[in-house]
Amino acid sequence: LLLVWVLAPRFAASDAERRHRRYRKRAAAALKQLPKLRDDAARIVWLRKVSPYVFEEMLLTALSRQGFRIQRNIKYSGDDGMDGQVWIAGQRWLIQAKRYNRTISAQHVAAFGELTARKQCRGFFIHTGRTGEVSRVALSRYPDIQLISGQRLLQLLAGDRHWLNFHNNVQQLASQLSRTRSGSPSAH
Repeated sequence: LLLVWVLAPRFAASDAERRHRRYRKRAAAALKQLPKLRDDAARIVWLRKVSPYVFEEMLLTALSRQGFRIQRNIKYSGDDGMDGQVWIAGQRWLIQAKRYNRTISAQHVAAFGELTARKQCRGFFIHTGRTGEVSRVALSRYPDIQLISGQRLLQLLAGDRHWLNFHNNVQQLASQLSRTRSGSPSAH
């Protein structure tokens, strides 16, 4: 009995680990449920209602299923505005996931922009809301942030790589990397 008491903490999952497993399981079920909904508008409305932690896990799971290396945070809250990380074409991208029913917060965009600047990397601000003019102005101050919402969000979750099609997109990075590896100079 003493041996069980001594060894149990080493083999027992922590509360955080169990919580992460539970949210990942719910995210996998949600990713299966999403395409069964009536249309894209219904899908966005539904996404606005899922748990914020399940939403984060849905994004990370979808990115992982597309073959990208991801890194989950150790904890869900107190993450300093970073909900995970993904490496695409050798570049590290921070992820900020927000479920909004209305217009996104320009303050959230600015805080994430400052975080990406401090970490010296790019970021995906992924949300279910609308992007108002004030938020667009905030986004324009942070060219290293890519906004993912609406149709692109649904494409990401469905595993459709068209979500990667954005100005100065990741596919250009991949071709630059392949040119660099083959020894030919990259065009500027």
